[in-house]
Amino acid sequence: MSGPVSVSIKDDIATLTMDDGKANALAPAMSAGLNAGLDAAEAKGARAVVIRGRPGVLCGGFDLKIIRGDDEAAKAVMRDAGMTLLKRLYLLPAPLIIACTGHSVAAGGLLLLTGDTRIGIRGDFTFGLNETRIGLALPITGLELARDRLEETAVTRAVIQAELYDPEGAVDVGYLDHAVDAGAFDMAIADTAQALMKLDQAAYAETKHRLRQPTLDRIAAAE
Repeated sequence: MSGPVSVSIKDDIATLTMDDGKANALAPAMSAGLNAGLDAAEAKGARAVVIRGRPGVLCGGFDLKIIRGDDEAAKAVMRDAGMTLLKRLYLLPAPLIIACTGHSVAAGGLLLLTGDTRIGIRGDFTFGLNETRIGLALPITGLELARDRLEETAVTRAVIQAELYDPEGAVDVGYLDHAVDAGAFDMAIADTAQALMKLDQAAYAETKHRLRQPTLDRIAAAE
């Protein structure tokens, strides 16, 4: 598969690797590539999905060239594609592991919030929702994901005040579930995928749907 997302399916695990050579911006091509990877995983019957980034970065957010440009239609296309992707990921029937290979901010922070298990590499990396630092307000999808997944006492600081975190802090507030040393990272991802695949697939998918569909209902009611 060409483009910014490569797909590998092995031992019932689909790995979608984001790499645009830069910040892994959630541009329309990246959203399309991730959607195509999810389609391929479903078609091949993958029992777990892993999304990972290039070394040093998972996702730097939306494409700033588009955000700061004058083409309002292009901004709307990028935003709508990104939000639609995030909602798809949040309800993905298969276990979704986010393998956070580095920095993940703005829409990248939201990407983390969609994962069932989020594992990051310890290091000099930054995580969070920095929108109010750069003059943007979070869309309702982002607000509801943050309300669902972040620690309640951290939501104001993380969302309104745009507090950013290192890997250990990201675990404390809910962007990550685990932070591990680089040498243990790939094994932690593989072990997590194997453990999740031992659960009953149908029960897993239905329970996730029951837990998370109300969030998407709130989003739909507010949009």
